[in-house]
Amino acid sequence: MRKDKVVIGFLGTQLDSGKGAGRWEKWRPTVSLVQHEDVVIERLELLYTPPHRELAQQVRADMATASPETTVNLVPLPIADPWDFGEVYAQLYDWTQAYRFDTEREEYWTHITTGTHVAQICLFLLVESRRIPGVLVQTSPPKRQRIGDPGSYTLIDLDLSRYDVIAQRFGAEQQDAVQFLKSGIATRNARFNALIDEVERVAVRSRAPILFTGPTGAGKSHLARRMYELKKARHQVEGEFVEVNCATLHGDGAASTLFGHKKGSFTGAAADRAGLLRTAHKGVLFLDEIGELGLDEQAMLLKAVEEKRFYPLGSDREVESDFQLVAGTNRDLRTEVAAGRFREDLFARINLWSYVLPGLAQRPEDIEPNVEHLLVRAGTELGRSVRFSNEARAAYLRYAQSPEALWNGNFRDLSASVARRVTLADSGRIGLPLVEAEIARLRWLWQPASDARSGLASATGTVGRDELAALLGAEAVESMDLFDQLQLAAVLQVCRQSRTLSDAGRLLFQASRTQRSVVNDADRLRKYLVRFGLDWDRVAATGR
Repeated sequence: MRKDKVVIGFLGTQLDSGKGAGRWEKWRPTVSLVQHEDVVIERLELLYTPPHRELAQQVRADMATASPETTVNLVPLPIADPWDFGEVYAQLYDWTQAYRFDTEREEYWTHITTGTHVAQICLFLLVESRRIPGVLVQTSPPKRQRIGDPGSYTLIDLDLSRYDVIAQRFGAEQQDAVQFLKSGIATRNARFNALIDEVERVAVRSRAPILFTGPTGAGKSHLARRMYELKKARHQVEGEFVEVNCATLHGDGAASTLFGHKKGSFTGAAADRAGLLRTAHKGVLFLDEIGELGLDEQAMLLKAVEEKRFYPLGSDREVESDFQLVAGTNRDLRTEVAAGRFREDLFARINLWSYVLPGLAQRPEDIEPNVEHLLVRAGTELGRSVRFSNEARAAYLRYAQSPEALWNGNFRDLSASVARRVTLADSGRIGLPLVEAEIARLRWLWQPASDARSGLASATGTVGRDELAALLGAEAVESMDLFDQLQLAAVLQVCRQSRTLSDAGRLLFQASRTQRSVVNDADRLRKYLVRFGLDWDRVAATGR
């Protein structure tokens, strides 16, 4: 079914003007819309400001002469200042909300050749956001002015899916941004790649707080800085990247460092201090280990994030700072909220975009590309190229990707390990003896943690029958085989030594998890506990 064409456009107070018979000798963009032989306009919604009503009526009369079949509706908009973006957009938005669009019977063209530049931009935004369904139409005068020549018109469809070349360029730009966030490392872990894909979209589209949770050395600080650099390259931030480790802040110094203070507000406050929140104005503030902040500082931070205003210590006058907050923590803030150590309202505010960064041991497939990246970087810093021999490389990766390699410090451990091999390499070659020495060093480094995490030998001695009876009931324990009692005791001991359900699951299923296509250690452990009527909160509480 052929749809009726409906045009929406502003009256051109200059281009559409003219009096007397001579006006037909000039090109008038609104009138030209109905002068094309191949186009039949059913209706024109002609928007105008009240002072130009007489011109609007004249244009309607002229269009009736050129195209009697076109209905021209004059739509007055009470705009006092046509160059005020807020006023123009509000009036146009309200009109679109009240207008009854019928996309089944009508197609809509929005004319953007006339009106102030502000009006044209507002119409573009309303079409792009689909508040006005349809396409843009742009009219152009004839190359040689001739009476009756309507010039030309161009339709612009803002549905980018119809422009393959443009869509490909946008896709390539997004991939470049993702690779930038990953420092150009070709990571292979599906979960991490999906996480970075979403972080890229959020980074360039949102200024809302972002929360990164993950173990020390997992890359929270690095990713926050790369996000800032990406936004800076796209002119989305003007200010600085300000980073602070909240674990280093204590007492009055915590609030002073973050929010600033007035001279004399406490002992040692010898001069005014701006504070890091003000330093981060129009930039990005990265608060690492945000879970270490005291409750008073958390309350002040909440106000600063929500209202962009706060009181420095000792001041009775608010100051302003418009920054984007990126927070990092190695704690499960849900547990901290339940324990009363972290404010629930602050957690809700910073948890809009929340991402858990996997540790290096959870991404064994990414160790190889990261080793190659670190080799190149370390070689650049030392001014010489360094490579593994094939035998040494295979031995190093075999150990690095095994469950025996704990990588407690995550990428910090890996970076230090590679740097040691590069420094000691003779003639730019890392041989098997250097790798064997490094593996021995790593085993020594992680030995205490490995002993603590084994859990099995000490579990039966720490969690006894009495404690099992307290948890399950004496009758339930009596009905269990000794094998099940010992196994459950071992599991409970590992749970008590772990900070979160996920941490405990990773330790308990360290070997079998490498054979699974979908890894969810927490869910496996949760289901095991449910068999005995237990849950994580109850088990963790008994260990405190």
